[in-house]
Amino acid sequence: MNKIIYMDAAASSLKSGAVINVQRDFLLHKYANSGRGIYALATNVDNLVYESRKYIADFINADVKQIVFTSGTTDSMNRIVQIIQNTIKLKNPTVVVSDLDHHSARMPWEYQNQIGKCKICVCPLTNDLGIDRTKIPMADIMVITAMSNVTGIAQDVSGIIKQARKKNPNVITIVDAAQYVVHENIDIKKFDCDFLCFSAHKIGGDTGLGVMFIKEPDKYNTDKFGGGMVQKILDKKWILNLAPEKFEAGTLPLTQIISLPTAIENLQKSKLKTQKIISFMFNELKQIKKINMLSSNKSKIISFTIHGMAPIDFGALLGANNICVRVGNMCASWIHKYLNIDGSIRLSCGFWNTMAEAKYVIKKIKEILK
Repeated sequence: MNKIIYMDAAASSLKSGAVINVQRDFLLHKYANSGRGIYALATNVDNLVYESRKYIADFINADVKQIVFTSGTTDSMNRIVQIIQNTIKLKNPTVVVSDLDHHSARMPWEYQNQIGKCKICVCPLTNDLGIDRTKIPMADIMVITAMSNVTGIAQDVSGIIKQARKKNPNVITIVDAAQYVVHENIDIKKFDCDFLCFSAHKIGGDTGLGVMFIKEPDKYNTDKFGGGMVQKILDKKWILNLAPEKFEAGTLPLTQIISLPTAIENLQKSKLKTQKIISFMFNELKQIKKINMLSSNKSKIISFTIHGMAPIDFGALLGANNICVRVGNMCASWIHKYLNIDGSIRLSCGFWNTMAEAKYVIKKIKEILK
């Protein structure tokens, strides 16, 4: 087997032929800017953007006006900080985070803490590396990682939010669903969060596109200004368009937006097959004595360490066999510090992977560890 085996879906998904075809057709035959023209080509693009927005809203059980397009989860998480600060004047708020957080979820608030604009409080984890709902601190703002990109374990988001609201009914809840959306269904009404975000490229769409859900978009002020979000400029003030457009200054990533529904359709069809492959690999790897599993049998991705071998060395050996995996801290330093390890090895699958590939990977891992 000489072909490349790509098992780094948690970093970024490969793109299906269907997604590529939608993008190609748009670029060749339908392209124009959106929200700018009254000619037929431009109004058709407006309709295509609306249809994608509606599809994504239905996908997570939200309303169309609650769906804001960004450039990715990192962009969304950073913008949420500014949107909250531009609207709600909280004096030195307490922001609750956890050691499950990706850098993009926690670092923007850690920076605000460094410059004296908030206090950080870390929520304890349970023995099975979940957010401990019995020990959620009092919070003005709470960041919730719905699924760690290291453990791959889905968190009880609605239960966590309910517990946080028992401590403070006005707590602002922010959900990082970048990994969760790949494997689990999102019902935003059950979550009852204030903000939620994920990236297109994790679910088979293109890079440069993120989705930011805002529960009450009319309540919040925008953090960016530019073309497409202004209704009228007056002498000393302006009137902005209604949500979601008021949060979308500048030209949107149109090709990515229009092809995202096709990516989601492909993702939904492949979930069961992907999980079967992950379950098979987990059961095989946990029997290898030199491997220390960080994931559990409930995980949607597999992370582990190897006794006596650095993750980067193991990754290089797999790479020499055309097997692509992620090694390092996964942009999630805190969980690695919590586990007292420098880094880990991660296997993650997508619609393109086969059981034959999984068996080959396990075979090569066993050969390397002999």
